[in-house]
Amino acid sequence: MKFIAGIDEVGCGALVGNVVSAAVILNPSVFIHGLTDSKKISDKNRLFLFNEIINKATAWSIGSATSKEIDTLNVLNASLLSMKRAVDNLIYKPDFLFIDGKYSIQVPIPSISVIHGDILIPEISAASIVAKVIRDKEMLELHHLFPQYGFSDHKGYSTKKHISMLMKYGPISQHRHTFSPIAKMKKY
Repeated sequence: MKFIAGIDEVGCGALVGNVVSAAVILNPSVFIHGLTDSKKISDKNRLFLFNEIINKATAWSIGSATSKEIDTLNVLNASLLSMKRAVDNLIYKPDFLFIDGKYSIQVPIPSISVIHGDILIPEISAASIVAKVIRDKEMLELHHLFPQYGFSDHKGYSTKKHISMLMKYGPISQHRHTFSPIAKMKKY
């Protein structure tokens, strides 16, 4: 049996938190209805599909890169590192990788990068959903530590509320200090 893994990441455009990637090897004999780009699914349906994936997939794993790694490496290199970590964390070595986007990762496994792969390739769709649910949970945990920023609502992205709270309270260590507008603020 050949293991085909889909890889996707979430959180590249956020101002705070990790970039989270997932790698998913679907079981070819078990169909999961409704797989698509995680951004096109309601929170309730995304959580339902997340549970379907983690219970029915042959294997799945997570990899991430911290905000400090993002500031050091830049967001593109950090996201590729998180994808590599997700592949490395799989319990089975894949025979082939479908990677969402236009970039490849440095692993000794044949792969193809697919723009809009999260819509086109079920394995990437599954990875998109897993990564999104995990990152959203991380943002809820951060919200409990710093409720004034409203991370439960905007998940760390650049909304008016988030920018307003940044101006009022300043950045926390989990913010990406090389990202605008944080880079222009006094560091705490």
